[in-house]
Amino acid sequence: MGQRPTVAVIGAGFSGLLTALHLAADPDGPTVRLIERAKAFGRGAAYSTGNPDHLLNVRVANMSAYPDDPEHFTRWLAGHEGWSSHGGFVTRGVYGDYLQDLLREALETTAAGRLLLEQDEAVDVQRSGEGWRVRLALGREIEAAAVVLALGVLRPAPPAAASEALLASPRYIGDPWDPKAKLDEEAADVLLLGTGLTMIDAAVSLWRPGRRFWAISRRGLTPRQHAPTSEHGLEVAPEGSPRQVLAAVRAASADGQWREAIDSLRPHVQSIWLGWSQAQRQSFLRHLRPWWDVHRHRLAPSVARRIGLMMRGRELVVRAGEVTGLTLTRDNVEVAWRPRGSGMTRRLGVSAVVNCAGLLGDLERATEPLLQRLLARGHIRPDPCRLGADVDIGSRLIGAGGRPEPGLFAVGPLTRGAFWEITSVPDIRSQAAGAAQAILSSVRRAHAA
Repeated sequence: MGQRPTVAVIGAGFSGLLTALHLAADPDGPTVRLIERAKAFGRGAAYSTGNPDHLLNVRVANMSAYPDDPEHFTRWLAGHEGWSSHGGFVTRGVYGDYLQDLLREALETTAAGRLLLEQDEAVDVQRSGEGWRVRLALGREIEAAAVVLALGVLRPAPPAAASEALLASPRYIGDPWDPKAKLDEEAADVLLLGTGLTMIDAAVSLWRPGRRFWAISRRGLTPRQHAPTSEHGLEVAPEGSPRQVLAAVRAASADGQWREAIDSLRPHVQSIWLGWSQAQRQSFLRHLRPWWDVHRHRLAPSVARRIGLMMRGRELVVRAGEVTGLTLTRDNVEVAWRPRGSGMTRRLGVSAVVNCAGLLGDLERATEPLLQRLLARGHIRPDPCRLGADVDIGSRLIGAGGRPEPGLFAVGPLTRGAFWEITSVPDIRSQAAGAAQAILSSVRRAHAA
């Protein structure tokens, strides 16, 4: 056999790590170079936290890394000490330990010598003959037959209402997951932009006695709580328009079993999304998305109780409205906001602002140099809904000309425009396995030619 081709996987969070492991598990597969700019491989932003209050939002029974081995994670937990279950939920740090164990095992056994870790930042990807050349921040270059973008969740865009002076000051935290981002210990009132899961994490991790959080979003909706569900699952018809699917969920939830109704849709969500027209997708995003998010992506009960206590004690105040101005003053940040349904502007003084807006979708607003360069060359393009990068059903990136780019793939949240539900472990693990098979086939064809 001749020299093995190389596949470069950019990003070693969950989606990148799983794709790399599937590629490396094939004994006749390529050499895999897993590129990660952070210090830890296999954790990503989600599982790097050491905060014991940051729990998984999915029960351990559904968190196996492998779709064909659903009990893999529970078996791993049974063989490891030092973790505790919070009603069927574990901390994200424990899950990060699990992922790093998978990586360690692959490096020592099946993928020994074929899975190479590159601790560096990929800053450019260019065409090179029939393949690609990946340039790293430290100046090295990697020639690859295929490249996989597994960049995880992109940083949220700066709020349009913020002044330039505020964005440049330490009173603004643009990325709540940045380990370098710290609030002044004396910060009393803090504005959290957004009321979703990112806001929940920020409120829990930044809480101090005497500190109050103001959380504002357009609808003021917060994630619902996990709870025990009926052993007899519901079957909700997954056909039809957004309005028809909503009607089916409401009918199934009439006796209070909304969790069962939402959960019954999970295996069908991607096929529903793929079956909708562009107009139907836009309608869902405009009218139903906030309601879907808070019912679908739920909180572990212990976290929900903690947030409930903070809200009852007015340590966390949630409001529905629009922030229209964020101005840095000598002593604080002046917030101008308009309550939902009101034409009156209100004022609020806070010590700091944390952007908890969540996932950035529009590639043209992304600050990642790699994405900016790929966009400029036409190798990638935004998807029609502006949720991420345009890909086909095989996770191949589509260029500006409307055709898939040979040997260029994406996995994880970057592909939301094609698959919608692609941010949680149960969804990403299936995509990673499927994308790996598509990559292996592509590389083999190119290598044979």
